[in-house]
Amino acid sequence: MTASARSTAAPFTAGDYAARRERVIADALAAGLDGGLLVTPGPDLTWLTGYRPTAITERLTLLVLSPHREATLLVPLLERPDAEAAAGTASLELLDWTDGADPYAVAAALLDPAGRFGISDSAWSMHLLGLQSALPSTRYQALSPCLPMLRAVKDDNELARLERAGAAADAAFRAVVQLRFAGRRETEVAADLARLLLELGHEQVDFTVVGSGPNGANPHHEAGDRVIREGDAVVLDFGGLLDGYGSDTTRTVSVGEPDPEVVRVHGIVREAQQAAFEAVRPGVPCEEIDRVARAVITDAGYGEQFIHRTGHGIGVTTHEPPYLVEGEARELRTGMCFSIEPGIYLAGRFGVRIEDIVTVAAMGGRRLNTTDHGLTVVA
Repeated sequence: MTASARSTAAPFTAGDYAARRERVIADALAAGLDGGLLVTPGPDLTWLTGYRPTAITERLTLLVLSPHREATLLVPLLERPDAEAAAGTASLELLDWTDGADPYAVAAALLDPAGRFGISDSAWSMHLLGLQSALPSTRYQALSPCLPMLRAVKDDNELARLERAGAAADAAFRAVVQLRFAGRRETEVAADLARLLLELGHEQVDFTVVGSGPNGANPHHEAGDRVIREGDAVVLDFGGLLDGYGSDTTRTVSVGEPDPEVVRVHGIVREAQQAAFEAVRPGVPCEEIDRVARAVITDAGYGEQFIHRTGHGIGVTTHEPPYLVEGEARELRTGMCFSIEPGIYLAGRFGVRIEDIVTVAAMGGRRLNTTDHGLTVVA
């Protein structure tokens, strides 16, 4: 990591995590979850406590957020030292259980025996069934449908981390387009992108899509052994985590002189991306951003070739709510962060996608990716 890429993020404090927990308990009550929330290992647990178990095993780890008692994190005894070291656990009660004990009996003592709970989408079925067996009158709902915007609004510290992640991803793009594409396999360019992301500060690389020629028509193409050729359009979609927060950007480049239809399609996608960005402001329904981008592409005659939603949220994971898709009527709020990434995909020929991460500011949208939207020509 270069000196300029070293983390300068202000650490989250125990008070930051406590404030998040207080807010989501209030949100849970408003959603009719009178028992509160049960959070198992995953991004929600990390966001609420700072604790990320080194290994997710069959042993029950459970954060109980209840309106009736202090926030409590239940962990296996052998993992307690790691939990104690997390920044957010100093402001909650920490309990442990030992191998040979019944963890569901321990958890049951923390729960309203007739409560309705939101539980992590990724909770293991054995844990949910164990809780139901211990407390047959409790009821459970998956957390995302109840509180889909749990982590959607970012504070200033989170926004700063996302901005740094976006800047590092931009730097990786500027560096990779200086390298040779023609005559190299997609996997080699993907390896360059992964290396650059890590060199520029990312602690984790989540994906490096390199879709050349006809492979670009598959939005989530896994980089393969296809040799990139002169004249190919190449979709580059890559990102990961820096300071615990995500980056995700896409640009489409041309290897040598671009085909006229690639130029035309790229211009349409660029127009759609810009129109969607200009539609961002507080109070606008999420689905409206999708409609704006889709209208541009449909009017140009490529509506059936835009085969995915316009965007997704980003934070401690690279894909999370809010989703910019038809049917999502929830309104944008200041501090939300998401991708805007329209695309056109011509099967067997090529694809084009342009993606920026955007945050909602008081007067509109602000891009966290700033690389040129033009069709970059590479060697």
